[in-house]
Amino acid sequence: MELCLQATGERGLTDEEIRSGLLALLSNYPAKKVLILPPDYTRYHSKAGFLTQICYAHYTALGATVDILPTLGTHRAMTREEAADMFGGIPFEQFIAHNWRTDVVKIGEVPGSVIGAYTDGLWTEPIAVEVNRLLMDLTYDLILSPGQVVPHEVIGMANHAKNVFVGAGGAEMINKSHMLGAVYGMERVMGRDFSPVRRVFDYALAHFLSARPILLLLSVTTAPQGETLTHGLFCGRERDALEAAIALSQQKNIDFVPHAIQKCVVYLDSSEFHSTWLGNKAIYRTRMAIADGGELLILAPGVETFGEDAQVDALIRKYGYCGRERVLTLLKSGACNDLAENLSAAAHLIHGSTDGRFTVTYAVQPSMRAQIESVQFQSADAEEMLRRYHPAKLQYGFNTMPDGEEIFYIPNPALGLWIDRERFAREGGEL
Repeated sequence: MELCLQATGERGLTDEEIRSGLLALLSNYPAKKVLILPPDYTRYHSKAGFLTQICYAHYTALGATVDILPTLGTHRAMTREEAADMFGGIPFEQFIAHNWRTDVVKIGEVPGSVIGAYTDGLWTEPIAVEVNRLLMDLTYDLILSPGQVVPHEVIGMANHAKNVFVGAGGAEMINKSHMLGAVYGMERVMGRDFSPVRRVFDYALAHFLSARPILLLLSVTTAPQGETLTHGLFCGRERDALEAAIALSQQKNIDFVPHAIQKCVVYLDSSEFHSTWLGNKAIYRTRMAIADGGELLILAPGVETFGEDAQVDALIRKYGYCGRERVLTLLKSGACNDLAENLSAAAHLIHGSTDGRFTVTYAVQPSMRAQIESVQFQSADAEEMLRRYHPAKLQYGFNTMPDGEEIFYIPNPALGLWIDRERFAREGGEL
């Protein structure tokens, strides 16, 4: 690890501490042409926007060419307004939109035998390793990958090689890695390091990108009341930076609630969450804390569609969040080629279903209610629910409403993972 900054106080690192530490590191990496791979606007609180601004200013001041490829994965391209909000004054023309279906090149394959060893035999198909062709452009003499380490439903803990192989990856890796995680089981991976998907990405990084000049800049952040606090920044080319970031994120981003939550209320900010593809983080990140028979209410005034991609959106509308067993049955039947060809969508349908363990109600605009119900969620009126559960009047955690109702309130599901401590202990859970 080449840079380790860790805050001692709850307010986190100052911007000046981050800037001075990062600039000292970058001084060891002279370059004439730089590619930066930050996350997109859906990771607004990652601090990656600030890190990208520092890197861009440093190298352009030295006369280097700097291109920025937001790691969209399957998400839509960033708008000019989103880029300005997250990345400050960097010219919009420097941003290159990644297309996961067309902009990639195959650089290798992870053998099925290797994956089978990682998954206890649950998945034995090989996976092609595809990345945006710019990563293989030898004119770039430095590739910087800033991003946030945080609990994640597919890989266990986000970022590091995931930023490359999913964020800037191709259809086969995105589809199969998501399905691999779904088949293995979210509860077995979330909040943990050595998940099967993480091992696949580690293998691909070591075998197919070891010669590329990639430098990883890994942040650990929280955002109480919407203010981003940076608790650590870990940078380097080796895995020790990831492991240090994971250890800190497990402290800062995982909340072990004392007992199962009967009713959980999650707020989705309209500027960040406009689809259930993103909004279902409210389900993923709370499912280990909600009681059997409990209720999840998602305050989603900005949700207006399902998928970030037109094909994925159509599949969600066609099949709905029908549950793990139904999705696996459809795939095994061989009759649903559209779903089989879009395994990340199939995985998403599994992730977004509770299989009847608790109910999910999306509070949306009136025009979305029938659509929400058509994909097997319950619906409620957003304005009505926001009057009752007003975000400005609720505190994070357990709240008692005026009529005596007890709820657990979460202002942003993207930055954490919630686990019922009692159940976790009973089941012998260990991070």
